[in-house]
Amino acid sequence: MTGTVSGKTSRELSRYDVGTTLEIEVGAVAHGGHCVSRVDGRVVFVRHALPGERVVAEITEDKGGSYCRADAVRVLRAAPGRVEPPCPLAVPGACGGCDWQHAAPELQRELKARVVAEQLSRLAGIERETEVEELPGGMLGWRTRMRLVAGRDGRAGLRGHRGHDVIALPDCPIAVPGILEPVVSRRWRPGSEVEVTSDGDGRPHVREQTSARGRRQTRQLRGGRAVEHAAGRDWKLDAHGFWQVHPAAADTLAEVVGRWARVPEGGRAWDLYAGVGLFASVLAGQAGPRGEVVAVESNRGAVADGEANLADLPQVSWRAGRVEHVVRDLGEGGAPDVVVLDPPRAGAGRAVVESIVEVAPARVVYVACDPAALARDLATFAGHGYSLADLRAFDAFPMTHHVECVALVERG
Repeated sequence: MTGTVSGKTSRELSRYDVGTTLEIEVGAVAHGGHCVSRVDGRVVFVRHALPGERVVAEITEDKGGSYCRADAVRVLRAAPGRVEPPCPLAVPGACGGCDWQHAAPELQRELKARVVAEQLSRLAGIERETEVEELPGGMLGWRTRMRLVAGRDGRAGLRGHRGHDVIALPDCPIAVPGILEPVVSRRWRPGSEVEVTSDGDGRPHVREQTSARGRRQTRQLRGGRAVEHAAGRDWKLDAHGFWQVHPAAADTLAEVVGRWARVPEGGRAWDLYAGVGLFASVLAGQAGPRGEVVAVESNRGAVADGEANLADLPQVSWRAGRVEHVVRDLGEGGAPDVVVLDPPRAGAGRAVVESIVEVAPARVVYVACDPAALARDLATFAGHGYSLADLRAFDAFPMTHHVECVALVERG
């Protein structure tokens, strides 16, 4: 396929200028919210397109090498499942917060399922199809936590995709209704980051962070202590600390983790990257008062909140520190029956996985917000005699390319 610009074909160009347009056939979906096309030996990652479409794509980034990036600015042949984005800013050159608003809900989940399968195959050698399950509540009005930045004019918004320009938001259709009103209705110091949270009781919490002379300052403007409800408990925590963004995600994940963990009465379990103890509470209920659950979390504020929230469960003990450092010493207290881990987007990494397999738990339940990181860690588990026994995936971030997975890994 060749594209034409200034009398030259793409075959004659080793690198495209930003703004160059190419007429291309769109190929498979790829991890990251775009699709793959190939033009004369080079890969073009195309946003705002769908597999099987023919589009006019405008180059947005080209640093040379084997690939470049583009936006589909005109659709010449639409794919089944293409819809009009519900947000006028979910278009090329505007807000970078969403990836798939131009795809019908069923197609979005299908595309995410393809990505999960492709990452497992390519990075872990695991051939497994999966279904991305819908969470209650629909595609819009689900996001309970957002971080915005103030542009030069002081208006709060989100940055464009892979850019620094701030796109001011009058509102956001994927946000919980009303959550942004106290943020977008005023002007802020340019460059300020504004975090807003709607907790389980629908109360708003607003925090501003600014940088001056190399120092970062934080002001809590509204609220600060959130109340959440999940796994049959009420949770009190820092409103801007870690908690699942989708209102239905915490309960859903806790149910799956509990079903697969199966800690025996009086047994032992580890909850790594424990946050405020959501999964630890489930594991403790299974282990009972004669059991033991060790929760490991690096954020000391979250540890304090977890200790307070689970004060009625003396079988839960806490370790404050980075998991990769703490986990090396945990085995001295005895091998766990099961390990649960919910690492950040980058995954657990080889050191943590090898520390887990060294104590030889029968089962590992791995909660992952990035399928590529999950696949890399599953490959490490496989190298030590553990295999993927089950997998579920959830559309916990509708309209974006993100997907939440839970993997059951078993020894032998």
